[in-house]
Amino acid sequence: MGKEPRVLGIVLAGGEGKRLMPLTADRAKPAVPFGGTYRLIDFVLSNLVNGGIRRLCVLTQYKSHSLDRHVSLTWRMSTLLGNYVTPVPAQQRLGPRWYQGSADAIFQSLNLIYDDQPDYVVVFGADHVYRMDVEQMVDAHIAGDAGVTVAGIRMPRDQASAFGVIETHPDGRSIRAFLEKPANPPGLPDSPDETFVSMGNYVFTTDVLLDALRMDADDEGSVHDMGGSIIPMLTDKGEAQVYDFADNDVPGTTERDRSYWRDVGTLDSYHEAHMDLVSIEPVFNLYNTEWPIFTSFPQLPGAKLVEGGQATESILSMGSIIAGARVDQSVLSPGTRILRGAEVSSAVILDGTVVGEGAVIRRAILDKNIVVPDGARIGVDPEHDRARGFTVTDSGITVLGKGRRIPDN
Repeated sequence: MGKEPRVLGIVLAGGEGKRLMPLTADRAKPAVPFGGTYRLIDFVLSNLVNGGIRRLCVLTQYKSHSLDRHVSLTWRMSTLLGNYVTPVPAQQRLGPRWYQGSADAIFQSLNLIYDDQPDYVVVFGADHVYRMDVEQMVDAHIAGDAGVTVAGIRMPRDQASAFGVIETHPDGRSIRAFLEKPANPPGLPDSPDETFVSMGNYVFTTDVLLDALRMDADDEGSVHDMGGSIIPMLTDKGEAQVYDFADNDVPGTTERDRSYWRDVGTLDSYHEAHMDLVSIEPVFNLYNTEWPIFTSFPQLPGAKLVEGGQATESILSMGSIIAGARVDQSVLSPGTRILRGAEVSSAVILDGTVVGEGAVIRRAILDKNIVVPDGARIGVDPEHDRARGFTVTDSGITVLGKGRRIPDN
């Protein structure tokens, strides 16, 4: 039996998340709460840890306090076996400048690779919702003898133009071109109506990654981005291959949620992904105990329904109370309270928010610690919401930032 390959995980968690404003006004995108009790970063870290990759560096930059605190308090590994998850802030090791892009973030943090001396480096994004056995992708990378392996998810061609797209050679594995948001995405050799969209997840052979980062750092015309610079460079050298996410077999998945992956980079996609959680047979099943998503839970009692309170097709987190109110197709985070006569539907309510008596909340996202006045209406009339200064998305989702004060009319 051969020596196990040494793998270091690097999670890129510096994202500003401008399209998720106001949810990112006070926190980095990977720290945005999701699914009641989780943060977005919990999904990638759970996938890596469940897949046996347990030496992990989380590169942070933008408004990182809540993210650093969450990682430090939640992700504690056994040091006995040399395992760790550590947040790494932007350190300005190469001069007084912040990260210029995701490739520059790793280049400025090469000490992490030099110290660990891994055979392979896994570089994953921090803000997608999915399950994946990363060990299977590492095995495919080693078997394919490539410099880099890029995770690709099959998507209908007519939906792929908003993403980075992978064009393969006829073998369906080696990458011919890496295309950023192409107007006419190429079809797959075995499925002309589908195309590979990059998931932003990469496995590198260490020497190849180091050489590519050094070359990129010397290129003054580069945008210093992993997907925009490093992968095209290695593609041109013939060293890049794709890993088909459809081949990934995660224990406990259902036919309905197999190969589920969502980029929750916009408020609309963030809301849609929550709606995927709450149906009887969820599109994404949080209740898969064979591949758990880990997080830390607040010390609160169980959810409570009193005074005839009702909830249908909803997730109720610990400490939430529905008192004589009705909640439908919604996600209630810890410590939320929905008071008598209130109606909440198709909504995401984050920690500590109180919905007053007789209030109506529809198709809305309410961040933490908001007090909704008695009788207020949010998400009922998007134009009225805009007039009050609330954020309203293109699809009509009303979004209120953390602690937002709501006028009585």
